[in-house]
Amino acid sequence: MNIYFHNVLTKKKELFVPIEEGKVKMYACGITVSGDAHIGHAYQAVIFDVIKKYFEHKGYEVTYVRNYTDVDDKIIAKGIELGIDPQEYAKKQIIKTDLELSKLGVDKPTVQAKATENIEDMINFISKLIEKGYAYPTEVGDVFFSVEKYSQYGKLSNRVIEDSINGVRKDIEPGKLDSKDFALWKSAKEGEIYWESPWGKGRPGWHIECSTMSMKYLGETMDIHGGGKDLIFPHHENEIAQSEALTGKQFSNYWIHNGLVKINGQKMSKSLGNGISLKQLLDNYHPDIIRFTLLQNSYKSDINIIDGVFEENEKHIYNFYKIFNAIDNLKIHEESNTEKMLTDIEVEIKAMFDEAMSNDFNTAVAISHLFQWFDKMRVMLNKPKEAKNLKAIKETMMKTYYVLGIFQHEPKKIIDDIKSKYLEKSGITEEEVKTLIEKRSAYKVNKDYENADKIKEVLVEKGILILDGAKGTEWDVNIGKK
Repeated sequence: MNIYFHNVLTKKKELFVPIEEGKVKMYACGITVSGDAHIGHAYQAVIFDVIKKYFEHKGYEVTYVRNYTDVDDKIIAKGIELGIDPQEYAKKQIIKTDLELSKLGVDKPTVQAKATENIEDMINFISKLIEKGYAYPTEVGDVFFSVEKYSQYGKLSNRVIEDSINGVRKDIEPGKLDSKDFALWKSAKEGEIYWESPWGKGRPGWHIECSTMSMKYLGETMDIHGGGKDLIFPHHENEIAQSEALTGKQFSNYWIHNGLVKINGQKMSKSLGNGISLKQLLDNYHPDIIRFTLLQNSYKSDINIIDGVFEENEKHIYNFYKIFNAIDNLKIHEESNTEKMLTDIEVEIKAMFDEAMSNDFNTAVAISHLFQWFDKMRVMLNKPKEAKNLKAIKETMMKTYYVLGIFQHEPKKIIDDIKSKYLEKSGITEEEVKTLIEKRSAYKVNKDYENADKIKEVLVEKGILILDGAKGTEWDVNIGKK
């Protein structure tokens, strides 16, 4: 099946045509480890993880490069603030972030590039740009890219910043010829981390890092480059300029950018104190719940995380896994139905998923289909002869939705973990719940309905759902109740 998606470079949806048949070369700008990873980082990582997984699902061999920026102004400032070597701080943050992304179900990239491991390549890149006349060194040891020399500057973002909105005056950066020019190499200030270069002690600028690493591992032209939409300008615009100035070739054939994360309609910021760290998310919610929430949205749009959304989706994931668990406990009936219906449903699940994902990676539509499939499975659970079909459908669901990184866990464990979480929140144990239900049953047998109702009220207040049925009383936790 053909895959179409929005190419930010051309501003339209296009058919994906790889440079090399059956292969995808993709680069996504990763995290600058100047602090803990947050929900915005998680969103970008999950989006590109899903894109990678979908290409693989369709049979492509994917070379996926994601970088860590482990040297920049903020990292240096953080090191000074904490009184430790900035590189040591960055290393610790990378280890921590790797662990958190792994818990979130984000695959390791084919190549995890780090800026500090590619400094010599960056120096060579800059030297060639100077030789070609696209860059110039200053007397103080900085090197700038001359924007005016690259005639196509602005083709990704459709803009070129001017002095009035640049906010960088020439007298702040001695030797800079034009306020639009951007730094390729920054001379080291007193006490800062540095590397030796032909222009003196210093370190690379942010933009040259990604150009160098992407071209090193993927070649002068790659299939896909991307990241958050906040990187379109100036970061990705500058990457294109310096890369194409060097090679004379198109830097990337397709550009993909995901939206940003808002919290209750507001941009995340330190001043508002509304940020959500990835650790906070993982401490409170199963990875399936986090991914389910982040993927209920067009990747191109900003996602608005409102109060209660994770609890709402926790309830969906809990109920989905309960159906999977019920299927796991089914016994195959001797007179199972023929597999005609099974084959039809399997084909339909796959076809509808591919239709959604091949149309601009529409995870929102793919997730909306889940409610339809689980409703069907719920109905089939009441038909003993459907056990074989149900088990096969479950396997199809797991294999298909692996692309979104959900439904890959043992159902009973997920159910037990979420139950335990809500019991702990309510300050009651499973044994206490069972004891109270037994007492309530005894009261009902003795027709003492007043005390039976009082026990039910206590349990409901604790967030316990009482489910009276023909086979007796069962209970469950009320997901989302605080």
